[in-house]
Amino acid sequence: MSTKAAVKFGHQEHTQFMEEGYVRLGHLLSNKELAALQQRIDDIMLGVIPYENMRFQLDSTTGVYREAPPESVGHKGATLQYRKIMDLEQDPLFLSYMQHPLLRDIARRYIGEEVSIYRAMFMNKPANQGTILPWHQDVGIGWGLDRNPIVTVWTALDNATVENGCMQIVPGIHKHGVLNERHFATDTEIEKHRIEENAINLEVEEGEVVLLNNLLLHRSGVNQTGKPRRAFSAAYMDAATQSVATGRTFPVIFGKNALKSSEC
Repeated sequence: MSTKAAVKFGHQEHTQFMEEGYVRLGHLLSNKELAALQQRIDDIMLGVIPYENMRFQLDSTTGVYREAPPESVGHKGATLQYRKIMDLEQDPLFLSYMQHPLLRDIARRYIGEEVSIYRAMFMNKPANQGTILPWHQDVGIGWGLDRNPIVTVWTALDNATVENGCMQIVPGIHKHGVLNERHFATDTEIEKHRIEENAINLEVEEGEVVLLNNLLLHRSGVNQTGKPRRAFSAAYMDAATQSVATGRTFPVIFGKNALKSSEC
């Protein structure tokens, strides 16, 4: 896949990632490629391109996280009001993007040659809507995994701003390790680490890619604008990672038996 400009991940980017828990990678997609992903996710939401085995979750109507409908396998109807769509490695266009050469290099650096994917996930804050996502880390134990994934690649499919509920992060908090195995920070933890004081708004342009440490504390608000705020997120992890409950492993993105995309 082509890029708008030469994007690198070198010593400077590695240093920031280790110190702050995140780093902007830039724009990995051309305008045409970005438009294709935007159209593809809308087509999946509207049922134009059906996937029987993807997991879907509609957005809440109240903005309260725990009042959102549960996610489950199967399309919930033709609407752009989805909050989350999982298992997008089933789609060749998204799979091709996840296997971008730069992302392969990053995965090799932090994980190794054999890499699987967890939560290849579309996240959406529909126009004038959206669900408040409280402060949390993406902890493997909370996901029912036998280890913590290391890196998540987050891609803005639209401009993310304060007005439309962009992500907020706490640079450097990942160095404290797991704050809560169930993901969400307690009031005591928020006060102890001065989370509200140290948080910054991560405003990004559409098509911009951010590398996140999975233990970087983050949250997001509601969308107060008349346009959606869409994003795509995927956690890369050691292919040996297993579900604690079932012992099963996850789709391989790089290495032996890696998924293959017809878009490549």
